[in-house]
Amino acid sequence: MKEIASALVKAQREFGPALKSSTNPHFRSKYADLSSCIEAVITALNSNGIYLMQLTDEHPDGVRVSTTFIHESGEQLSGGTLFMPASKADPQGFMSALTYCRRASLMAACSIAPEDDDGNQATRTAPMAASPKPTPKVTEAPPPKIVEGKDSQWRIKVTTDPDTDWNDWLSVVVQGTVFALDMAQNKEDVMTVWRTNANIYKIVEQRDSVAYPELTKTFKTYKESFDEQVSK
Repeated sequence: MKEIASALVKAQREFGPALKSSTNPHFRSKYADLSSCIEAVITALNSNGIYLMQLTDEHPDGVRVSTTFIHESGEQLSGGTLFMPASKADPQGFMSALTYCRRASLMAACSIAPEDDDGNQATRTAPMAASPKPTPKVTEAPPPKIVEGKDSQWRIKVTTDPDTDWNDWLSVVVQGTVFALDMAQNKEDVMTVWRTNANIYKIVEQRDSVAYPELTKTFKTYKESFDEQVSK
């Protein structure tokens, strides 16, 4: 493992930031997509003789991805296997889970994290870039609601503390919401997403006067899209 270990250390010194270059159209927020994560590391890895490979395994409830580094000497190093559940048992659900899983596996294996593109800060006009800080009167978030049974698949898993980093917390909520809504197959599913994560959306309502209207508008758009399908 001497050759690949040395090469990985050199490559890591050259890793770039996983820039939040993609925009969520519903919430006007930035996030680092799979392409940005790959671009952050692929040149450094290849220039140091390392091939990046992501293997997938079958799973009835989602996808499993293992990120592996292969050195030109023949030595290999695996970052382990990560499982990501699919919200729906259809091609769209599994493809979304695969994209999320590949991105998370790569970021963990390379020890990179999403970063803002500071070079674009001056030209950024979306209000989300200047989200207000938590108001003093809100001292703590409501305890998370435990959702069991068939509705648990719609629950957004938020681990970041909103009091520690509001923008990162909101970004996770935004991505999780859109992911869930994309999996909805009817208006009832859309309403279930809202009901299941009501405690989370309550925090958004209390702390961000820009994001919350966008949030409700997004849910309305999804519901109306299913109404249009029915009318046709």
